[in-house]
Amino acid sequence: MATKPTSALCPRYHFAVELIGRRWTGALLWVLSQGPARFSDLRNAVAGVTDPMLAARLRELEREGVIERRVLPGAPVGVEYTLTDKGRALGSVLSAIAAWSETWLPAPKPARASTARRRTARTKPARSG
Repeated sequence: MATKPTSALCPRYHFAVELIGRRWTGALLWVLSQGPARFSDLRNAVAGVTDPMLAARLRELEREGVIERRVLPGAPVGVEYTLTDKGRALGSVLSAIAAWSETWLPAPKPARASTARRRTARTKPARSG
């Protein structure tokens, strides 16, 4: 029989789990743990994330001091994101999640190329007569 928790959930822990557990955030942190990246690099590395959602997650992580946004000089102006010391301190957490996933989760099935081709190869119906 399971025992009941003896104390309330720590608010700091709860906030931390909710922050890094939001959709796309863990994947973004993993990519940024490999080094600085531009918006388009992040969008391309994290399959399925939309531009508005990516922008929202990046703003949130910047507001919490986990990442830093740097405007790069030049034409056109570029923006690069990098982990702060606070963000880099999550490295062992991200590694632990990666190790856990390798041990306990099944390997993802490869995407079916025919499905992707079908989605992009939509054609207009032929005109008759």
